[in-house]
Amino acid sequence: MTQVFPARTAGNGLSTVDIPVAGDPSGAQARALVGLLRADRPPGVRSWVTGAAAEFEDVLDQLERDLPLAIGVSVLAMLVLLFLMTGSVVIPSKALVMNLVSTGATFGIMVAIFQNGLLAGPLGLLHVAGLSPFNLAVVFAFAFGLSMDYEVFLLSRIKERHDAGMPNDVAVRDGLRRTGRITTSAAACMLIVFCCFVLSSISDIQQIGLGLVLAVLIDATIVRCLLVPAAMTLLGRRNWWAPGWLRSVRRRIGLHEEPDIPASEDEPPTRRSVRRRAAWAGRGGWRASGWPR
Repeated sequence: MTQVFPARTAGNGLSTVDIPVAGDPSGAQARALVGLLRADRPPGVRSWVTGAAAEFEDVLDQLERDLPLAIGVSVLAMLVLLFLMTGSVVIPSKALVMNLVSTGATFGIMVAIFQNGLLAGPLGLLHVAGLSPFNLAVVFAFAFGLSMDYEVFLLSRIKERHDAGMPNDVAVRDGLRRTGRITTSAAACMLIVFCCFVLSSISDIQQIGLGLVLAVLIDATIVRCLLVPAAMTLLGRRNWWAPGWLRSVRRRIGLHEEPDIPASEDEPPTRRSVRRRAAWAGRGGWRASGWPR
């Protein structure tokens, strides 16, 4: 603190006192002063402490108070909805772990760029002393929702093929192949929009934009195309495990979808594809793979 300016009249019965602080207006010294002023208010007078440091403290207090509840509700809703869709408790748990991996990688890269200055110059980004907690909360909320979209795209097709009798490995492979185009197209559209945020000259907008770019890019490539299929392949039949009482609940109130699997991979049945499938059936292919007649 350098000095305390005299009080100035700001309205009827209202006065302001400016107390400039050396260094970062939202730094540790300024925030410590906010705490001291709020703890030692003049008696008999209503007073408020404002400014960048006070607003920063208010944001932190609100995040500490409400963020755990918001995360808990989001996670619980994700687990319940994925269970009702898949009938498994393993797949929702695996999806939560994959979302945490994607989010953690995103935050790590954001810290390296904005806080440590890694590649900030070549990328034309503003190097700041730290990341805004509000920006991190926004990135987490959007990234969590977008990653769930990709998860549902992929799992719905895998579950459809598993219910049709395909082995687990074949269902995972075919589900990944069928959702690859739509996942790539959706990710490309969002990347174009979020890259425009990165071109901003405002640090907060840059942080949110780059965070969402990283979240979408990591989730649509490394997580959905590599980690999720690999994990589901390794787990095998354990992917679809659930306690008996939960399976009973899911049979009554679960989310069910009628399978719509064409005879060939991409087109309606043709005479050639019917002959090929009939020849495969003659070799015992249906019995070996569990494909329904």
